[in-house]
Amino acid sequence: MTGDPSSAPTTELDKIVESILGRDTDDFALATVVGTRGSTYRGLGARQLVRADGVSVGTVSGGCLDSDLRAVAERVMAGGVAEIVTFDLTADDEAIWGWGIGCNGVTELLVEPAASARPLAHRIVRARAEQRPLAVVHDLSRPGRRWFVDRADSDGPDEIARAATSALDEGWPRVEEISGVRYMIEVVGAPSRLVVCGAGHDASPVVEFGARLGFEVTVVDDRRQFLTRERFPQAARLVHSRPSALADAVELDSRTYVVLMSHNYLRDLDYLRAVLGTDVAYVAALGPGERLRRLLADLEEQGIRPTEADLAKLHGPAGLDIGAEGPDEIAWAIMAEILAVRRGKPGGRLRDRKGPKLIRTGGAE
Repeated sequence: MTGDPSSAPTTELDKIVESILGRDTDDFALATVVGTRGSTYRGLGARQLVRADGVSVGTVSGGCLDSDLRAVAERVMAGGVAEIVTFDLTADDEAIWGWGIGCNGVTELLVEPAASARPLAHRIVRARAEQRPLAVVHDLSRPGRRWFVDRADSDGPDEIARAATSALDEGWPRVEEISGVRYMIEVVGAPSRLVVCGAGHDASPVVEFGARLGFEVTVVDDRRQFLTRERFPQAARLVHSRPSALADAVELDSRTYVVLMSHNYLRDLDYLRAVLGTDVAYVAALGPGERLRRLLADLEEQGIRPTEADLAKLHGPAGLDIGAEGPDEIAWAIMAEILAVRRGKPGGRLRDRKGPKLIRTGGAE
């Protein structure tokens, strides 16, 4: 087994955390998307660090709200008090179009000073070091007030802990109303894992695109000569293992997404046998649907019958139907499908999407 998780590619959140903890002055503010409605450039949990010297790290709007955000950030830096601000771009007038966004949506931002952002950054670093997903619960009625919940500990009330645990189980952020108060709940800390089974040439773009999207990517193969840094520089780990020993070689938990692409029927049969019955969130099999049906039929002859939960996770052919051709396009189709699964979306056309609904879990309607 080779590779070191510490070599995993740096995500936008990692860069922001490093910027926060790398400064011993209070000359910055942190903006976080805590609410959206309609079409917006970034979703819940997106962040942008705004420094007094004009430098920004990350983005909450693609740049179109930067001047307005900077004015809020300067006020927050000067006063040391967190604010929640709303940019409503749904109105059709020149004042709105002056922002130049053209998204026709609403973005709600929590903008907090350095003294509030640093404890958050330290908590994220701790969660990453412990490899434990962490739910951060933002109280939208009291800007800057938050709770941290993981599977072993919670510093919030029971009803908030229950909502946060649900977010941990599902893995994506949401806005919930609990007893009449709105909260934004996000999941940070340990990144999702992408396990690529097979180190062929077409695995390279899957590894590259997965790493760019923030996944901790592991490449597994029983051919040691294919597991090199030259072939997979973006991989966090390169694992030499027999396909039948996959469950012993890598962790197959609920934040793991698996792609079977060894191009060898017997290898893929062993890989599939290893992932059935585990908690992985997604299993994709390269090749036509008939090949996957044959794999399942052969396993059934061996007495291994997948459960309904197993079948719900299986995707074959792998990827969204975008007419992909060639390794790069197929890799994007696979990663697009993984993103859709991770975020609980159907993967259809955006023009057919309905606006998000507020989730209510208790209290008055």
